[in-house]
Amino acid sequence: MGQIDVALGRGLGLSELAPGVVQSEIRAMTQECDRMGGVNLAQGVCDTEVPEAVAEGAIRAIRDGLNIYTRMDGIERLRRAIAGKVERTLGSTSEFRVDPEREVLITSGVTGAFQAGAMALLNPGDEVLLFEPFYGYHASTLRSIRAVAVPVALADPDWTLDVAAVRAAVTPRTRAMVINTPSNPAGKVFTRQELEALAEIAEEFDLFVFTDEIYEHFIYGGAKYISPATIPGMRERTILMSGFSKTFSVTGWRVGYLIADARWVPSIGYFHDLTYVCAPAPMQQGCADGVEKLGAEFYEGLARDHEEKRTMIVDALRDAGMRPHVPDGAYYVLASAANLPGGTAAAKARALLAKTGVASVAGSAFFRPGRGEDLLRFCFAKKDKDLAEACRRLRAMGSGA
Repeated sequence: MGQIDVALGRGLGLSELAPGVVQSEIRAMTQECDRMGGVNLAQGVCDTEVPEAVAEGAIRAIRDGLNIYTRMDGIERLRRAIAGKVERTLGSTSEFRVDPEREVLITSGVTGAFQAGAMALLNPGDEVLLFEPFYGYHASTLRSIRAVAVPVALADPDWTLDVAAVRAAVTPRTRAMVINTPSNPAGKVFTRQELEALAEIAEEFDLFVFTDEIYEHFIYGGAKYISPATIPGMRERTILMSGFSKTFSVTGWRVGYLIADARWVPSIGYFHDLTYVCAPAPMQQGCADGVEKLGAEFYEGLARDHEEKRTMIVDALRDAGMRPHVPDGAYYVLASAANLPGGTAAAKARALLAKTGVASVAGSAFFRPGRGEDLLRFCFAKKDKDLAEACRRLRAMGSGA
């Protein structure tokens, strides 16, 4: 058999995809920050306190022996809680109904939801529109299944949607688009007018719409969160993805969910089961406690607390001479790195870390090659003490101290 392989030119080696794969800049900066004991504003780890109801629910589940595999689509209690919450949240703007038995899938975070959804609905060579700046994991997931990510630039400085650019990006191979609202890294919240324009394009060209709505409760000022799935004509083609990592500060638990038309869920569930089997069983129970017990007051407080954190980091970045793009949602800020040394955003991020001990992420991680080189991303979902220390260090750089 070995002689046959040699004759055919085969041998041990990496796949066609692997040679072009590198560690994400987010993970790389986290490792470098840990090495030097800095303040990590790079990775969206969300190390704020876990709500007591959520933590106690998971602990109780472990002690009660709820530690085995769940059903492929997740525990019934959580699926029903999610269906009810989504209906309450989105029902204020539309008639939105969710069948917890046929339309809800508990996933290993939004990452697991997107990978399984992409495997079930996309073919190699299919093109998928991403709005730039985009979350790098979305592009990497598409690449991993040999689909093609097609960036469509949002207009700086307010990241507004250019509808003509979206239309121009559609080709006969376009199969889907990804809408991340509120977005990582820009904190953009898509407006109803923008979503209606995208819905028109999706219907005209018969596209799937994957929506990453993990930051739905992090909304500031006069911005309004609108799920694309509520726009007329979008329900059957939308793969709504969200979860609890950010809302409950449990990024390490890996509990998310996907809501889609009942025609798509079984196949998506098959691929999720194949890769992840299920989201951790006791953590599903803890998240169910959170959804059942935490009401509007909790979510309003979450947004209010993070709006205060946003003010802290935005003011500090301005004082440091790094012009920030003030986000309408999520918990990241993109800021100008034009005054920092280095020829690339990655070099600028490392220069800032070396000078201040504050870790950020190169803006280039969220753009196609050649773009984003004068931007850095900062995460402000931190405990107030740590965020205040990071802000102090940034201000010291601005003052020359």
